[in-house]
Amino acid sequence: MTRGDFPDLPSLRAGGKPGLARALARLERAAGTADAARLLDAADAAPKGEVLGLTGPPGVGKSTLTGALVRMFRDRGLTVGVVAVDPSSMRSGGALLGDRARIPSDPEDGGLFIRSFAARDRLGGLSELAFGAVVLMRALFDRVIVETVGVGQSEADVALVGDTILLAVQPASGDALQFIKAGVMELPDIVAVTKADIGPAARRARDELESALTLGNREEAGWTPPVALISSQTGEGLDTLAGHLSAHSAFLRQHGRLERRRRTQAEARIEAALRSRFGTEGVRAARNSGVLGSEKGPFSREAAAANLLAGRLQTAR
Repeated sequence: MTRGDFPDLPSLRAGGKPGLARALARLERAAGTADAARLLDAADAAPKGEVLGLTGPPGVGKSTLTGALVRMFRDRGLTVGVVAVDPSSMRSGGALLGDRARIPSDPEDGGLFIRSFAARDRLGGLSELAFGAVVLMRALFDRVIVETVGVGQSEADVALVGDTILLAVQPASGDALQFIKAGVMELPDIVAVTKADIGPAARRARDELESALTLGNREEAGWTPPVALISSQTGEGLDTLAGHLSAHSAFLRQHGRLERRRRTQAEARIEAALRSRFGTEGVRAARNSGVLGSEKGPFSREAAAANLLAGRLQTAR
């Protein structure tokens, strides 16, 4: 059953990878429309899986780690969706597809779907299309991995969609001090020191990060981010990392933490989208109008607010 040429969730779940690919292409063409918002609101209200946000500086091995996580999840019988945020082409604005090419996958595996998205004007964060894709894929897969471009202030975007944020750091890079300066250490729920096979430098990086994590202001009381030493090439530490991921998942499912985190993320995403288009005054006007406080889903509320503000701008001209 469809509305226009958008599938509903049951049809999308039955359509497999080709159906999802068509739906994402349609969302790109019809972003911001009522039909697109309706589908995304339905997906937002019916999450199936959890979202792992993977971030870290360029060259740390995020794509290799993503491939290792994909294999681990698939070996456990879990379906996996991957959103790989790539640098944007200066000519077309599209994704350069570097991350997707480095993530090994089997085209015949119906339980794995990988899609690249351009960072576009988000400097390494997530575009609005990528946000929608994550929410849609969360309703279809047991696990969704969001791999970002690189660490910076805009990497806070991944915290607007990830249930668990995993920060990857490489040894002997001086990243720990830079992350403290940038406020990045407030983001991760788990930290992974990659290339652990190089030995003492990896252990020093772990010690530095464990100290740095004590300086951050954590939103969730009761959880101290663990630091795992891993090597995606040899497999060292991946079982330990898997244990940390499972422990954080269990933590989130206690006392309604997961639901609260997702509600907070949805509101923050709406405001971020409106601010990027209409500025701080636009967000204030949307709040004052009452449109953001309706009982509709987050994507419909965002679309309604955007239409309202666009109409006011047009009238003012």
